[in-house]
Amino acid sequence: MHDLTGFQRDLLYVVSGLAEPNGLEVKEELEEYYESEIHHGRLYPNLDTLVEKGLVEKGQLDERTNYYTVTRRGRRELRARREWENDYLRANDRIDLPRDEADG
Repeated sequence: MHDLTGFQRDLLYVVSGLAEPNGLEVKEELEEYYESEIHHGRLYPNLDTLVEKGLVEKGQLDERTNYYTVTRRGRRELRARREWENDYLRANDRIDLPRDEADG
């Protein structure tokens, strides 16, 4: 997962959090998070990259609609990323500063 862009990582998180979302559902979730439009030319090539890396599987709902699901490898990578992040967040929690000073 270390070779993914931030956008690709966000895509992986969104796909993992939804039940077999189609591209439009993924797009809507990201647009809400980023508070800006996500163009198809950015979304689908990055989803395809996740498929090529074996992190996401793409299936077909009908002739025009695909769905996405996180693979076993993708789930392992997400768990490893969460553990890595938690290590640093726990270290930050050990800093003995009042909460408002630590935040700003």
